[in-house]
Amino acid sequence: MPEQLSIFELVANASLLVQLVMATLLAASVASWMMIFQRWIFLRKVSAEVERFEEHFWSGIDLRKLYGQLEGADDLTGIEKIFVAGFKEFSRLSEQAGADTDAVMQGVQRAMRVAVSREEEQLERNLPFLATVGSTSPYVGLFGTVWGIMNSFRSLANMTQATLASVAPGISEALIATAMGLFAAIPAVIAYNRFSARVDVLMGRYETFSDELTSLLQRAAHARQVKRD
Repeated sequence: MPEQLSIFELVANASLLVQLVMATLLAASVASWMMIFQRWIFLRKVSAEVERFEEHFWSGIDLRKLYGQLEGADDLTGIEKIFVAGFKEFSRLSEQAGADTDAVMQGVQRAMRVAVSREEEQLERNLPFLATVGSTSPYVGLFGTVWGIMNSFRSLANMTQATLASVAPGISEALIATAMGLFAAIPAVIAYNRFSARVDVLMGRYETFSDELTSLLQRAAHARQVKRD
């Protein structure tokens, strides 16, 4: 009974192009797993930060006092940056002589939209790479498989008697490329879908908080205008 080749031996005996395909897929898999763990830790941290800040925000603390605590800090969380951006613009515009309430609130909304957009970029970092790995890895692996099988059948032309045993090793090493493509793609696709859903949830909370803060500041602006009148 012929000795069965190990996966390592099949990879070592593969053609140079198939080996390059395997190396590319291995590198993509390692990079995607690193990004998966990094994004998982980051998004989990952001979710906890949002919960903590909203609990503190709705505890009844004075907004000006909260702004004073956060202004100038270097380690602000995403939702804290949105609050600081909105309240800073509100304070700057409302202190101008003859400030119109609508103009003040338009400036506040613009400042918070910019802050929300910046935080969205942070949340979505590395997700395009996971999407690319998930969508292209199977095709890269299939290319390696097709090339390997093609070489196996080309070698039959030099044989007087072709048997399945003569082409089986070549086909086996080629199919490893497909397996590696799937191994790289499946975790990337699952992680991308999971993280995209988490980002959508966080963005929804950011936008909801921005609307709630806008309402609070609008009431404060109207109260100031009534006092001036």
